[in-house]
Amino acid sequence: MIFSRFFKEDDARAAGRTLYETAVAQARNTVFYADLAVPDTLDGRFENILLHVWLVLRRIRMDDAKTELHDKVSQAVFDTMITDMDRSLREMGVGDLRVGKRVKAMAQAFYGHVKAYDNGIDADDDQVLGATLLRNLYGTSEKDPSDLSSAVATVANYLRQEVKNLENQPFEQLISGEVAFGTLNSGESR
Repeated sequence: MIFSRFFKEDDARAAGRTLYETAVAQARNTVFYADLAVPDTLDGRFENILLHVWLVLRRIRMDDAKTELHDKVSQAVFDTMITDMDRSLREMGVGDLRVGKRVKAMAQAFYGHVKAYDNGIDADDDQVLGATLLRNLYGTSEKDPSDLSSAVATVANYLRQEVKNLENQPFEQLISGEVAFGTLNSGESR
């Protein structure tokens, strides 16, 4: 890709930061918490951010023309997420000695979630994806899993639609920091 020769490291960091911020903004959509029963807690919000960062990184990873630029932008998204988690923990008063351990645990959780969400989407089986969502996104919910079935199905549908939506967005748009998530409704996604 000739374009990548003109793309600077700072551009990759800027694109990664913007992509991360857009993922966070989508994860903060109140529909997730008010209508789809995602726990409105620190853990629930963290899980929802991971879910949306996964969507962005999956899109970059699945691009047909895989280049070093893909890796730089993906790394920038991940680094921005880790920096944000570190900052958030410090703002919440977590001591310096514990921040590193917590951030490391968050990074490990992210890698496990990436694999699980990829498996759920790739299996093209709503039960596999639903079980993954129950374990991760809804893992700290106090509701009975049977009471979450409609919400889980809606989020699973939303994820499948977002994977397709993001696949249709040109990589050049992503590396400029632009990503457009679809609309999320409490009943039927998009």
